[in-house]
Parts: sequence; structure tokens; C-alpha cells
Amino acid sequence: MRVVLASASPARLGILRSAGLDPVVEIADLDENALLETMPAASPGEKVTALASAKATVVARRIAATHPDAVVIGCDSMLHIGGNLVGKPAGPDEFRSRWTTMAGGTGELVTGHAVLRMSDGDIDRVAEGHAGTGVRFGDPSPAELDAYLATGEPLRVAGAFTLDGFGGWFVEGIDGDPSNVIGLSLPLTRKLLSYVGVTVTDLWRREPVRQD
Repeated sequence: MRVVLASASPARLGILRSAGLDPVVEIADLDENALLETMPAASPGEKVTALASAKATVVARRIAATHPDAVVIGCDSMLHIGGNLVGKPAGPDEFRSRWTTMAGGTGELVTGHAVLRMSDGDIDRVAEGHAGTGVRFGDPSPAELDAYLATGEPLRVAGAFTLDGFGGWFVEGIDGDPSNVIGLSLPLTRKLLSYVGVTVTDLWRREPVRQD
């Protein structure tokens, strides 16, 4: 069964590849802000799950002819901190403002997940959910933040930080699933796959046994 990842995130692709899958990447064209504006009273988990579901649905409809029996995985991550749910910073000023709030504090990285199972080109079964992981931030100096900004990394990721890249230097610790902070919770995805009738071990790549 072909696995399709409805995300442009290299980190999510890396997680799945490291965990034994070889997904096809399809990027969803979605106006995320417009969708969020329709659900102002929703919880953080509900918002990111709705985004993940919308992305997966867009991709599932697009690949119906080329991958009619695929399983599509969609994700969306945002950081819940100081009572606000934030995604990627819009630019350097917002990055610095974010880190003024984040430095020395704690937040929750919330990732919505949607798994759609296709059958003959139609969406046959759907499972959705979200995972939250607590993040304890360090207190980087202004010079360190300038150097981090110069890498370009924090402007490309939810919450203006990473766990598995340059930003990992500024994370004191996490409480929960680390893969969720990177962008895709492996434990939750395994459960959602089972809900649509797919056993994750059946999706693992089969590499030939090395003979020494």
C-alpha cells in the first residue's frame, strides 16, 4: 500500500523515513488562515486537527487516479504559549517577539493528525486526532538569537524553533512525545492507521538481509 504524506515538511518526511516508511510527498494548496477564521472558538487541538484533515483531504482527492488505494497522512503543528496558538513567524520582528515570550518559559507543541484510507480512488475511512508535548525553553542571549535567525530555520517552522535542528540548543527539555515536537507523532499515527485498518509494520520497507 502506498503511503502519501500531505506535507512539505522535510522533518515529517525524515521521521517517516527513519521509522521505516517511504512515502510519496504531495503538498496541499490550502489557505490555512481562512480555515482558522471559521473556527475562532475551537480549542488548539481542534484547530490543528482541522488543518491536518483539510490538507489530507485535498491531497487525497488529487491523487485519487494515480494512487487509488493509498493511505494519506496529513499533519499540522502550532505552538500554544501564553494563551496564544502560533505557527510560523511572519518575519524577523515576530521571531524576536516570540522568543521574548518563549525564553525561560514553557509551551505546548500541538500537532493535528489525519489519516485517510483510499479505496478505488474514494476516501473510504478516516481517523483524526492530535497530540501535545510540553516544551521547556532555554534563555538564549540576543547574540544567539541573531545567529539562530541568520540560519533561516526559525522562519520556516511552527513556533519559531526546532528540536532536531539549530533550535535544539535552546530547548531545555520536553514532556511527552519528541516526534510530535518534530512534526509527526509516531505513536498517534500508528493508532490512527490501526483505526483505518492498516498495521504500520505492513508498511515498513523490506530491505534485503545483508550477507557477510
